[in-house]
Amino acid sequence: MPPPGRAEARGTGGPVRGTLRVYLGAAPGVGKTYAMLAEGQRLSERGTDVVIAFVEDYGRPRTRQMAEGLESVPRRTLEHRGRLFSEMDLDAVLARRPQVALVDELAHSNVADCRNTKRWQDIEELLQAGIDVISTVNVQHLQSLNDVVQYITGVRQHETVPDEVVRAADQIELVDLSAEALRRRLAEGDVYPAEKAEVALRHYFRPGNLTALREIAMLWAADRVDEALLRYRHAHSIQEPWATRDRLLVALSGGPEGETLIRRAKRAASHASGGEFLAVHVSPDDSLAVLITSVVDADWS
Repeated sequence: MPPPGRAEARGTGGPVRGTLRVYLGAAPGVGKTYAMLAEGQRLSERGTDVVIAFVEDYGRPRTRQMAEGLESVPRRTLEHRGRLFSEMDLDAVLARRPQVALVDELAHSNVADCRNTKRWQDIEELLQAGIDVISTVNVQHLQSLNDVVQYITGVRQHETVPDEVVRAADQIELVDLSAEALRRRLAEGDVYPAEKAEVALRHYFRPGNLTALREIAMLWAADRVDEALLRYRHAHSIQEPWATRDRLLVALSGGPEGETLIRRAKRAASHASGGEFLAVHVSPDDSLAVLITSVVDADWS
C-alpha cells in the first residue's frame, strides 16, 4: 500500500498543493528527460515515493537505463482516427498517489477522449491533489516564443504551453548543452536513428539554429531568475539595488538620436533588478567638461 499523501501526513484538513519543477531545454536531445529521471532516482534512494507517470525515451539507451528501478504507472491506450495512442493514465496516477510523479513533455497535446486537452492541465490536477511533479519542456514550445522560433528554424511547433504555466513553477532548471556537443550526440545516434539524424543535422539542428535557441532559452531563464530576485527583495524590504548585473551607460553626443538611445537603454535596464542606467554627455568645449546625469527616474516611456 502506498504511503499517505502529504495532506494526511501533515494532519491537515485538505490537500496541500504539490510543487512543480520544470527542466527547460533549448532543443530535443540536450538531456531534459535524463536529468528528470536522474532526480527521480536520487529522490527514490532517499526514501521518497517516486513513480514514472509518463516518460518518453524515444529509444535512447541511456535514458531508458536511467529509468530502470523506478516504478512506472501503466499508460492508457486510446484509439483516435484508426490509430492507437499511449497517454498518461491520469486517474491511475491520482489513485496511486505518490509523493512525486515524473511527467515528461509538459506541452504535449492529449488525444481525444482524454479528460484534459493538454498535459499541463493533467499536471495541474496532480498538483491540486498534493502530488509533487517534475516535468520537462523545450523553449520552442513556450507560447510567447513560438513565432520567434519559427522565424529562426523555419519550423512551427503546434504543441505549446502558456508561459505563465511554466513561470508559475516552483523551480525551473535550465539543461544546457553547446551546439557542438548536441550535434555530436546526433551524429553518434544518441538522439535519433541514423537516417533521421542526418536530416536533422542539415536542417533544424544546424549550428546557427542551435546557438540561437540556446541563447533564447538562457535569456528566458535569466528573466525568470530576475522575477524571483525581485520578489525576494520586495519580501525582505531590500531597497538598494544589488550588483547582479552591470549598469548601462549611454554615450550621448547631443544629436537627434539621443532620445532613441535613452529609450532603448531604459527598456534594457527595466529587465534587470534595480533598473539603473546612466547617460553621459561630453561637452565640446576647451575644458572637455563631462556631465554625468542619472536618468533612472526620467519618463522616457
